[in-house]
Amino acid sequence: MAKDSDSSSMVRLNIGGKKFYTTIDTLTRREPESMLAAMFSGRHTVCQDSEGYIFFDRDGKHFRHILNWLRDGAVPALTESKFLELLREAEYYQLLGLIERIHAVINKRKEDNELDTELTRIDIIKCIQSEKVRFRGLNLSGLDLSKLDLSLVDFSYACLRNVFFSRANLQSAKFRDVDAEGSIFHNATLRECEFAGANLRGALLAGANLQSANLQDACLIDCSFCGADLRSAHLQTADLTNANLEGANLEGANLKGAKLRNANLKDANLQRAYLRHVNLRDTHLEGAKLDGANLLGAIR
Repeated sequence: MAKDSDSSSMVRLNIGGKKFYTTIDTLTRREPESMLAAMFSGRHTVCQDSEGYIFFDRDGKHFRHILNWLRDGAVPALTESKFLELLREAEYYQLLGLIERIHAVINKRKEDNELDTELTRIDIIKCIQSEKVRFRGLNLSGLDLSKLDLSLVDFSYACLRNVFFSRANLQSAKFRDVDAEGSIFHNATLRECEFAGANLRGALLAGANLQSANLQDACLIDCSFCGADLRSAHLQTADLTNANLEGANLEGANLKGAKLRNANLKDANLQRAYLRHVNLRDTHLEGAKLDGANLLGAIR
């Protein structure tokens, strides 16, 4: 696609076999920081097939919802499970506005259904004004705790399912053995956090700062760490099956005994990472940097 393409130019997209027609303006206007906007900004040459389609290796089932959001800001009425599927696609395309709207809808539904959380966002704000804050073992599922300063807070053993921690400061917070399935930590500060034994299945940690975080024995199945900073992170025996770590920085990370089946590490920085005896046979490593990595005994 030519770099001087007009904003009204038609674009043909093939999303996992489903074909769509739209315009460059639609793909770039509403979410200017998204991956789609970057691709079609005119700064890059986009490859097309013989029929003029641009292919994305994604499930096209929800892409019509993506286009409707980009066109007029519409969020569909879906079941929670379908919303989570759409959330996964929004994360892939880096549609931050849609991510926040989906989470807001899910939270509103939970409020309407009188979700039995033990504290509210206002309660949390009042509590964090104290010097030592502990929410150990509490049920905080579904709360919006985005953009709060929660550094050093102890959440150990708490139920944090679908909590919205986007852009929160959680430096040195404790999440030992928490159930945080489906929670959103997008662009959160998680340096030196304790996640040992935590369940983070399906959590969104794209762009998060997890430098020196302890994720040993954590369940990280289906997690997204796109562009996350995991330098010197402790990932020993963590389960990263189907995790998306594309473009993540894992320099010096310890992945001893980690499960990486079908994990996406394309373009990741694995320089000086500890990967001894790790099974990399089903791991996607295209473009990954492995200079100085300890790969002794790794299965490739």
